[in-house]
Amino acid sequence: MCGFVGFVNLKHDLQNRREILTRMTKKLSKRGPDEENFYLAPGVNLGHHRLIILDAKNGSQPMSEKQGDNTYTIVYNGQLYNAKELREQLQEKGYTFKGYCDTEVILKAFIEWRNRYY
Repeated sequence: MCGFVGFVNLKHDLQNRREILTRMTKKLSKRGPDEENFYLAPGVNLGHHRLIILDAKNGSQPMSEKQGDNTYTIVYNGQLYNAKELREQLQEKGYTFKGYCDTEVILKAFIEWRNRYY
């Protein structure tokens, strides 16, 4: 089982908190012993420990996707049961995929359908 940690404060630059994020993420090492990664941005710090089940090469997290002026980033733990169907819908809309993990499907689905709800 993967695990993730993070903190958000959009009023302060958190990039200088790498040491805290690293310690928090290390606590998850038994949950996801295969890979450790971080995402640091001015108001967001995310850490992820991964247990690789699908797509060792392209399923690393935190996963980011840039579209226009925006960058979207996800950390995720779970299984998307309709990933195949969503991937097909997104491909019909012109999206391409680097791999076959469900995290990439969720990220691109959010990008595609975010305006329906925001």
